[in-house]
Amino acid sequence: MSLSTRTVSHPEGVETLLTDARFELMPFESFDDEITQLPDGATIAITTSPQLGIERTVERTEEARARGYEVVPHIAARYVEDRDHLADIVDRLHDAGVTDIFVPGGDREEPAGEFESAYDLLSALDEMGRSFEDVGITGYPEGHDFLDDETLWESMERKEPYATYIVTQLCYDPETVVEWIEDVRARGVELPVEVGIPGVMKYQKLLKISQKVGVGDSIKFLKKTTGILGFVRQLVGSRGTYKPDDLVDGLAPYVGDDTYRIRGLHIYTFNQTSDTESWRYGRLDD
Repeated sequence: MSLSTRTVSHPEGVETLLTDARFELMPFESFDDEITQLPDGATIAITTSPQLGIERTVERTEEARARGYEVVPHIAARYVEDRDHLADIVDRLHDAGVTDIFVPGGDREEPAGEFESAYDLLSALDEMGRSFEDVGITGYPEGHDFLDDETLWESMERKEPYATYIVTQLCYDPETVVEWIEDVRARGVELPVEVGIPGVMKYQKLLKISQKVGVGDSIKFLKKTTGILGFVRQLVGSRGTYKPDDLVDGLAPYVGDDTYRIRGLHIYTFNQTSDTESWRYGRLDD
């Protein structure tokens, strides 16, 4: 069923999505301040930074766990040197009480060692007998800049046996997400999906980030409703700030539907947590 045939007036779905959301933070200097803006015990995903490497991700994970947060570190395959390095990372995460990891390939141009893809690392974890209760893998509703669609599907099918859920790349268009999930199900992949959405931030910053991470079609979506003039009016009327209301409202009707299995939201905060939390609490109070 297409998005256009379903009502978006589903307050229960909105409440579920926003109540159970997890928050992605980058392990930069602002991390300590940003984490204090989040609810006690919140689930936080921590990225792997090209500048700081995977060691900083593990350090921030240990710090956040010590402060009582549920943490999902990104163990980006191309940043891990070898199986000994992987074993050390896993041991530290287990010692910290981490039960959930997210395994992307990583955007490092040359791998640090033997792992060139998320599949390589996932299969190594399995062979080493190193397990976690939950393991997330990446989904691309709008495709990938350097990989064709069939390659992406083949990659997902190879990784599925090692994973318990999918996290989608940043996307602004709920219909694109819904149609992609339908394609995922048509291919026999039944993993639940966490939908990646942007947090609240200035349009200019968000557009730059979107271009950097390769979601050009989503940029068009921001402009398409009433053309460029409508986009400018939206920009001015919102005082230049993007809020993901339409995206959340568009996904809400599918919450609880066993076909789609939308497990929640993964909010890409880009370390702008204060504005995002103000918006989230405002929507929950509506």
